Amino acid sequence: MVSIADIRSKVAKDEFVLTKHAVDRAILRRIHVAEIREVIENGEVIEDYSDDKYGASCLILGRTTAGRPLHIQMTYPSNSVIKLITMYEPDPMEWVEFRTRK
Repeated sequence: MVSIADIRSKVAKDEFVLTKHAVDRAILRRIHVAEIREVIENGEVIEDYSDDKYGASCLILGRTTAGRPLHIQMTYPSNSVIKLITMYEPDPMEWVEFRTRK
């Protein structure tokens, strides 16, 4: 499984980019870059997609300082730059404590 410490290190050094899809979703869902940083800083990897056909990625769950839960899917930090693929506020009807799929 991917290390959250490695992800945090890359983000702290600004070694990440948002895909067009992630930018679109961030705008639509009113998710700010500061919130993305907060989520990664206090978050945890809850799903690992090491065998994904588009490349290895993972799903992080974290909360903003305001308490807003967010999921962020991103590529592994083994790449020179992490790509944030998508982000959203998890639906409590689909997740147990936003951590496990129902």
